[in-house]
Amino acid sequence: MKAYRLHGIADYRLEDISEPSAQAGEVLVKVKAAGICGSDIPRIYKTGAYHHPMTPGHELSGEVVSVGEGVDTSWTGKAVGVFPLIPCMECSSCRKKLYEMCKHYNYLGSRTDGGFAEYVRVPEWNLIELPENVTFKQAAMMEPMAVAVHSIRRSGLLDAAGNVTADSKNKKIAVCGLGTIGLFIVMFLKGLGFGSVYVGGNKDFQFDKASSLGVDLNDCCDIRKQDIVEWILGRTNGEGVDVFFECVGKKEVLNQGLNCVAAGATLLLVGNPASDMEMDKASYWKILRQQLTVRGTWNSSFTHDLGDDWHYVLSCLENGLIHPEDMITHELSMDNMMHGFELMRDKSEDYVKVMVLF
Repeated sequence: MKAYRLHGIADYRLEDISEPSAQAGEVLVKVKAAGICGSDIPRIYKTGAYHHPMTPGHELSGEVVSVGEGVDTSWTGKAVGVFPLIPCMECSSCRKKLYEMCKHYNYLGSRTDGGFAEYVRVPEWNLIELPENVTFKQAAMMEPMAVAVHSIRRSGLLDAAGNVTADSKNKKIAVCGLGTIGLFIVMFLKGLGFGSVYVGGNKDFQFDKASSLGVDLNDCCDIRKQDIVEWILGRTNGEGVDVFFECVGKKEVLNQGLNCVAAGATLLLVGNPASDMEMDKASYWKILRQQLTVRGTWNSSFTHDLGDDWHYVLSCLENGLIHPEDMITHELSMDNMMHGFELMRDKSEDYVKVMVLF
């Protein structure tokens, strides 16, 4: 089969390798669609993976073509999405079904071979069956959408069942950073009916995307030209927002978020840190005196219960409540996949989600 193999930092090749076979407890998935995640770019070009050679790719969907020992044979031929985190099932987090916080996890595309290949081995436990009206392209975006949903739930805007809490309906919300996750957060917030959603970004096409999701262009802050703290305070009569999603991972945005929220507000840390995160004294005082809640969010919940993040996203897709395919800016063939990595590395073209179709 063909696979993109990472042999070392910036040593990335499309190669012919042996097709894998499903082992006990696993299935073999024929990959139909795979998204390139922003985290794939530093892994390929700056940091490398945990071992080499390795096949990246953790946003994927496909069809089960064979099963290993002990796996229900009815999986064969089914269309599936794939939860990429493989929990150890033994640590304290796993015992609580908090698999996203597993202490000894494996991970498709970073610690073991992932989906940038024609076939990939996947544990049966990590599969989610797709309804007929959910496409492979949509399903390949379930991972980043579930990450977005997880962060919204962590903010307290939704209850355990995924419904908007009674005291949240009129809250003012800001999302700073309009990459894939930030835009998916906006997509779900607007889909859930939140009216006061303010966004901060640094590219015109990001505002176009936010507008297509229902955000008024007057509620878009161009951080290249405007101070987002002054802008948000101006939009909220000096009160600030009730929830601020930091989707950039920069200390400047962290401090800005702390200084444009209302008393008793919640600050959600979503963006992976680009450097050491530091806080000035005034911002720290703000946390104390305004009794702010600062929360982290990581990955997404997948427990096989209907109430987990993945089943919530799947239900939204099945019922036509969201349309993530509108976030796809590039569709590439496997042979042309390198163009996707390079355009994301060099930021040579505007993009949200780069999708590879097999």
